[in-house]
Amino acid sequence: MHRITFLFVPVLALSVVTFGQVANLRGLAASAPRPGIDWPQFRGIAAAGIAEGFSLPTTWNATDGTNVIWKTPVPGLGLSSPIVWGNDLFISTSISGKKDAGLRVGLYGDVQPVVDDTPHEWRVYALDKKTGAVKWQQTAYTGVPKIKRHTKASHANSTLATDGERIIAFFGSEGLYAYDLQGRLLWKKDLGVLDAGWFTAPEMQWETGSSPVLHDGMVVIQADVQKGSFLAMFDAKDGREVWRVERNDVPTWSTPTIHSVKGRAQILVNGMRQVGAYDFKTGKEIWKLAGGGDIPVPTPVVSDGLVYVTNAHGPQSPVYAIKETATGDVSLKPDTTSNEGVAWSVPRVGGYMCTPLIYKGLAYIVRYNGVLNVFDARTGENKYTQRLGGATSAFTSSPVANDGRVYIASEDGQVFVLKAGPAYEVLAMNEMATPVLATPAISEGRLLLRTQDQVMAIGRK
Repeated sequence: MHRITFLFVPVLALSVVTFGQVANLRGLAASAPRPGIDWPQFRGIAAAGIAEGFSLPTTWNATDGTNVIWKTPVPGLGLSSPIVWGNDLFISTSISGKKDAGLRVGLYGDVQPVVDDTPHEWRVYALDKKTGAVKWQQTAYTGVPKIKRHTKASHANSTLATDGERIIAFFGSEGLYAYDLQGRLLWKKDLGVLDAGWFTAPEMQWETGSSPVLHDGMVVIQADVQKGSFLAMFDAKDGREVWRVERNDVPTWSTPTIHSVKGRAQILVNGMRQVGAYDFKTGKEIWKLAGGGDIPVPTPVVSDGLVYVTNAHGPQSPVYAIKETATGDVSLKPDTTSNEGVAWSVPRVGGYMCTPLIYKGLAYIVRYNGVLNVFDARTGENKYTQRLGGATSAFTSSPVANDGRVYIASEDGQVFVLKAGPAYEVLAMNEMATPVLATPAISEGRLLLRTQDQVMAIGRK
């Protein structure tokens, strides 16, 4: 019998997203994101989770305000991550008709969805990055949610994406939306009911979590659901569908990543049956790999010619380092850890919720229970395995890095600051005193944290 240890709806690994160079397309004036300043999607530029050039503080105090620049309440329950373009921060949320949304954090195995048939509001907010002031807000949709969510999810799991011209919001069954940076609705598109949940028990609806990707004037959506899974591209200018390909996979909550190989843009996706790469222009499959976990969440990440993919639910729980030049079926044969397409792999150490961090030649894999595995990114050699000491909950937020430090947040709001390197060294543990499931953004020396009910800017005053 398949043994379930920790099972809940994936929300963030969240979800998101990648961003290659943004080019002019049919008169659009979008520009490339600026490293250290812009954080245009989940995990920032190229989904790497790294922003250098402006140093963050190591310690802060969310209670007495030490190194806290501002706090801004955000109504409702949204577990999407903040994004940044210039001086603007954007966030999404879903507001229930109930006062208590019923978020439940921690290590548990309850798979039942939340029953809440009250009308909800799906909103997009713009904040001033320097002050936290709300610049504008827009309601995208109002109604009773079309599918249910898990107790560790929201109806606004997917992180927004921007190219400096427009903001793309994906609310699953409630639709796909495009706004300009002043909050004007440009277009919207109904993608139908997208039923995501545990594939072995379809009645356990957990809500969608994959985030949109903006690249070269196009929006890419990965919608792996109970029936009719697909990968699709839409014109960011007007929402026109450019192509759509079917995917033979179970529901996933992973965000695609876009990466160019020898001038050819590829769309990288996680999955259980169909980890792989697709041609950006046509949607044609380039390579595929079977054998991921059965609840895929983390986003693929690329560094120095290797594509890093991990999953942790199911017996295999793998970490894969796949060559960016792979073609065809690169699935591993039994009892093998590499082949012509796979540089290295390690079983049973994969991350469940958290997207990998590849930083200064090391691969950081954060497991759901707070165990951190650090590998040589080129060879797969294990440098250390260490439980994050003092953690009292599960880990859903993905790690990010800045100035030789790695930042990892637990669901209970404990933010660990590690010295990057081949040895385990904790520089600080900062208590947020409120749940943190969203992945932070980094911009111009500010760590922008989304908690259960607010956005907080951490930085030197």
